[in-house]
Amino acid sequence: MEIHPTAIISPHARLAEGVVIHAYSVIGPHVSIGQGTVVGPHAVIDGWTTLGARNQIHPFVSIGQPPQDTSYQGEETYVVIGDDNIFKEGVTVHRGTPRGKTVTTIGNHNFFMAYAHVAHDCIVDSHVVMANAATLGGHVHVGDHVSIGGLTAVHQFVRLGVYAFIGGMSAIRKDVPPFMLASGNPVRLYGPNVVGLRRARISREAIHGLKKSYRILFRTPMLLEDAVARLRQEVEPGAEVETLVQFMQNPSRRGVMRLGHDSSGD
Repeated sequence: MEIHPTAIISPHARLAEGVVIHAYSVIGPHVSIGQGTVVGPHAVIDGWTTLGARNQIHPFVSIGQPPQDTSYQGEETYVVIGDDNIFKEGVTVHRGTPRGKTVTTIGNHNFFMAYAHVAHDCIVDSHVVMANAATLGGHVHVGDHVSIGGLTAVHQFVRLGVYAFIGGMSAIRKDVPPFMLASGNPVRLYGPNVVGLRRARISREAIHGLKKSYRILFRTPMLLEDAVARLRQEVEPGAEVETLVQFMQNPSRRGVMRLGHDSSGD
């Protein structure tokens, strides 16, 4: 363990082997930090916060502060973070609320660029990228392998489906379906996230099925129930298509977006 003499570490904090704390950082009494995590200069980790192994905390990061919720009255709420995450300069992660899940949860292998914000009661799964100043309102659920462009704001209670790609400076007010590319203010869908899917080695057959599904679900003026019935008849079954259908049939309280441009390709 390596702790700079100017760092302020509560004697009640739990630090595993190999943890490094750089100059002027502050670690609160209810914090647990896993093996090999590095906390850069001037970072603050407080509240009931648990970090897993090998996380990288860069300067001026703030994790575990009280939620920005006027109903919060100092209750014991939590942040739980997994392994191998990168938090760049100025990133903020707030604890949960008693009215929510009481916990803000972050998975593994995520990359939070400078000044990104994760609000109270959010769930960020794994392999997510949030670019500079991307912001999640409270209670947002971000699925695996989602990319969120810089200066994008995501409304409270919204879900972002797996492998979705959100363009920069977008305003996300409704659920973004999995595997889709969305951008703008007002936001629109632009077909499957083909580049991301290819990089993830999703099969050509699956991508083709998602393209056909996009045209039926988002480019055809039909009720969702009728569009799904048509999809079942015309699109080859597969795990990715089924994930998309299940997401569409189980929206959050915000609803799921269906407004799209026809740029999905052949």
